[in-house]
Amino acid sequence: MVGFIAACLTTCGLIPQVIKVLKTKDTESISIGMYVLSVAGMSLWLAHGIMQGDWAIILANAFSVTFAGIILICKIIYK
Repeated sequence: MVGFIAACLTTCGLIPQVIKVLKTKDTESISIGMYVLSVAGMSLWLAHGIMQGDWAIILANAFSVTFAGIILICKIIYK
């Protein structure tokens, strides 16, 4: 239960940034290095969750990779 709550909170933390970036297309203050490392790390956590069959890790990181990936793609596109 604690894992699902933690997963929801950390994953939902990305939503305001995704919304702001999609609305404003302003990515100047976003670090591309931070998002590259974050997406890579989240992807590895997702793979780990899949190997362990841990749904809290799988769901949290699937959504986190999606949200952080959107921000990273926008950073690349909207330089």
